[in-house]
Amino acid sequence: MPVFFRKQLTLREFLCILIKFIIYYTTLLFFKVMNFTLLATVVLTAILFVAIVLVMVYFIAPRSYNEKKEEPYECGIPARGDQWGHYHLGYYLFAILFLMFDVETMFLFPWAAVASALGPQGLTAVLFFLFILVLGLAYAWRKGALKWH
Repeated sequence: MPVFFRKQLTLREFLCILIKFIIYYTTLLFFKVMNFTLLATVVLTAILFVAIVLVMVYFIAPRSYNEKKEEPYECGIPARGDQWGHYHLGYYLFAILFLMFDVETMFLFPWAAVASALGPQGLTAVLFFLFILVLGLAYAWRKGALKWH
């Protein structure tokens, strides 16, 4: 029996050994493959570009200071009431549902690009994905999340 397996390892010891193994081999692979000259050039170019843009903005940007600029909204209409008022929860819920379904439908674009190469298994996978989407929509509809009060 190898020396490594002579004693019973606890979960913590096993995870420590596994993490050390992963870190060692990923850094070894990183140092073998990475071209540090290219990395340094890209990082320095990005820093230099940001610095040049900030300096240009400082010298070129128009400046006008008045009381209207200090208001939260510069629309020309004076604010009325309490700006820290409460909003209906439906706005947030509707926005989150929109983002959720919008992002999930974005996963369909890569599938559409390679749909013919995936064959029946790809079609089955995307139909299952769409079934889950429809279940989520039905759940939101049933709970009344799509009703606008």
